[in-house]
Amino acid sequence: MSGEPLKVGLLGAGTVGSQVARILLEESAELEQRVGTRLELIGVGVRDLDKPRPGISPELLTTDLEGVVDRSDVLIEVMGGLEPAGSLVRRALDNGASVVTANKALLAEELASLSELADAREVDLYYEAAVAGAIPIVRPLRESLVGDEVTSVMGIVNGTTNFILDKMVTSGLSFDDALRQAQELGYAEADPTADVEGHDAAAKAALLAGLAFHTKVKGSEVHCEGISGITTQDIESAKAMNCTVKLLAVAHDGGESVVVKVHPAMVPLTHPLAAVSGAYNAVFVTTREAGELMFLGPGAGGSPTASAVMGDVVTVARHRVRGGSSQSPSTYRNRPVAPIGASRTRYFVSLEVEDRPGILSRCASVFASHNVSVQTVQQSYLEGLGRQDGFAARLGFMTHEAAEADLAGVVEDLRRADFVGENVRFMRIEGAR
Repeated sequence: MSGEPLKVGLLGAGTVGSQVARILLEESAELEQRVGTRLELIGVGVRDLDKPRPGISPELLTTDLEGVVDRSDVLIEVMGGLEPAGSLVRRALDNGASVVTANKALLAEELASLSELADAREVDLYYEAAVAGAIPIVRPLRESLVGDEVTSVMGIVNGTTNFILDKMVTSGLSFDDALRQAQELGYAEADPTADVEGHDAAAKAALLAGLAFHTKVKGSEVHCEGISGITTQDIESAKAMNCTVKLLAVAHDGGESVVVKVHPAMVPLTHPLAAVSGAYNAVFVTTREAGELMFLGPGAGGSPTASAVMGDVVTVARHRVRGGSSQSPSTYRNRPVAPIGASRTRYFVSLEVEDRPGILSRCASVFASHNVSVQTVQQSYLEGLGRQDGFAARLGFMTHEAAEADLAGVVEDLRRADFVGENVRFMRIEGAR
């Protein structure tokens, strides 16, 4: 054992930070055995000293965030947001401290520059908890699979939206009712925008894509669609196609570019991601040599996320005790993010049409004119609707793989057609084999 303790500073004492502090204080003897020296929590930086923080000694709490940074050998940042978190993390790295962060928003925009600073100062920057809570996915992509070639990453990386969609599928709830239940159970914030509109998942998708494909990807470059527009009809259409609906973060190797996107999608029931229920997260990775790998676990919550943080803390602390650091992930490819129109997948298009001869063939000709091949067609009748506006049937088209730009042309032409009603909807199909 080393005689000198490592001084650990903590920024943030919310749901995750309070659990990190608890582990550092309650498990100090066990952590000392694992690291090789004692981890001394020297301060917990907070914005408001008046908030109750059970389990943390008032003597540790301070609003002097820079003071905590300047006294730390290892800094843990779980306060979130771009600033002042970004400046404080840069200050810590510049001081020669290793940093463990769960700040996906900061990393999605500034990972490259922060990694360069960490490498220049020969310290560590670890962020396992920034992507999928307790699921160990960053380190496998960063270390375990670095000798392989990742071809795609697809995941459920937001527990709130997975809970909402799961309730819509299993209980028949509307989006609004499912969201209300998620808020009552503490899975969704009072303002759920970041979750339900996909922004949280987009930041995580950027991190996953950067790790998987060794290139710089910012959260602002990720095509992002949320789930607030998902209807019970979308859920029923998916069920009819032996699929379920999930909000997915998807990243593909596109050769000269990378495809990175977040959107709701139909997932075939035969795919492992289809069975991921409740607030759980899962990431499905496909590689050239290892094949298909699945990572599953709690994607949020104080204790699960603190587990991921502390795994990083032990790792970087060991590096400091033994000397040296782990090099940041390489971004040697520097490929651009492809526009969404270049993305290729399969689609399900649903529309209401007049019930008369020749309509199906006219719809099919629209698909053909944009080089989109139809695999299967569903047809059903709309009770009562036909007597009011003439659109008495619903058609559903499942396509073969096509470019999104071509599919967009199909949808645009269908919406202009006089034999088609206003409600033309499409959903991507991911994971079909």
